[in-house]
Amino acid sequence: MDKIIRIRKLTKDIPKEARLLCDTMLQELEGAHRPVLEAVKCTLDNSYYNPKVGYLTPGDKRVRTELNVSSVQKMARVIFMLDQLITKITSNAVHTYREYYYIAKGEMKNDKRLKPLDFASQDECDAAIDFIGDMLEVYREELNCFANDRGGQTYSQQLVVEESLPDGTKAVVDLSTLGTTPFQPQNRPQALKLRVKKKVDFCLVVESQGTAGTLVTNGMTKRHNCIIMGAQGVPSNGVRGWCKLIQDQLKVPMFFFGDLDAYTMQNIFRTLKAGSAASLIRNSDFSAPDVHFLGVLPEDVKKYDLPFYSVNDKDQAEARSLKKAKDALSNDPFFQDKKNRRLSAILEWLIKNKMRCEQQAYFSVDSRDPQIMEKILVEKIKKGNFI
Repeated sequence: MDKIIRIRKLTKDIPKEARLLCDTMLQELEGAHRPVLEAVKCTLDNSYYNPKVGYLTPGDKRVRTELNVSSVQKMARVIFMLDQLITKITSNAVHTYREYYYIAKGEMKNDKRLKPLDFASQDECDAAIDFIGDMLEVYREELNCFANDRGGQTYSQQLVVEESLPDGTKAVVDLSTLGTTPFQPQNRPQALKLRVKKKVDFCLVVESQGTAGTLVTNGMTKRHNCIIMGAQGVPSNGVRGWCKLIQDQLKVPMFFFGDLDAYTMQNIFRTLKAGSAASLIRNSDFSAPDVHFLGVLPEDVKKYDLPFYSVNDKDQAEARSLKKAKDALSNDPFFQDKKNRRLSAILEWLIKNKMRCEQQAYFSVDSRDPQIMEKILVEKIKKGNFI
């Protein structure tokens, strides 16, 4: 039976929601009752995958914090950071995680009464902000809080990006005028509008930013009507939101090209395609369900005689990677769904063969041809050699 998909309700007035929450807590305290804070539980055991939407959605489990001796600091920190966030939203100010940590430090330094709430590390401050987002069921970006997102550097001869600026004016960026300098999407890419000068045949998301740059410098975007993007490892929210925007606005085929290993399959590709357990309330806008896995595929290793590495299960790091792959097959709803059977088969192949192959290995096919990777990738797309 399909799990009912929870549709996130967009909060139109976050300050109002915050005031209602705080008023309720105050009433509970005045009535000699213990206030309770609840948030969506953003973990794998509360994640569901429904192929109809294509991303991980939250279940009904909640994280419940009731006021007591052991939780009083956590609850006080949450309310303190909520106040800081609402103040910034009201004044239209934006800040990063890191900046909020130091803003909190400054407030605590100036008011000795806040000293018991002091954060020992940024992680503690980040956790309070994340809890607020999960509690109000809003995106961190809606709280005007941004991470230092990296990746998403994009190249194209056909793509034009239009951005609405805070002062009401518009900025238009024609990517064909940037040469080999990439366009860097902003943290909230949903605010951008895209158009193309000529039909785009495909969008290629490359795990390695360096390899994406190589393809562009060697002329791939000039020979093909395409978009090339560097994911730079595990895709940040900026990358995921940008891919979602391209998928929805341009309706072009999207392909991911990365290493053949368990880490790439679980942490990079799955996060790009279906989101993550930690971002359950935001996966609808921060995942690209239509993206295909172009490779490296297991059959490519033999077909192109690619060099590979043996995985030593006696090495702690590699043994941990194999264990996580086994856990994913048993516990991750994305890999358990029959729609993704071919993807889970790759994990099974990796566990059985204990090997990995890097994306750059394609250059070994013809070391004298700088376009060899491009030729292979285009051939794979034309012949449908992807998942």
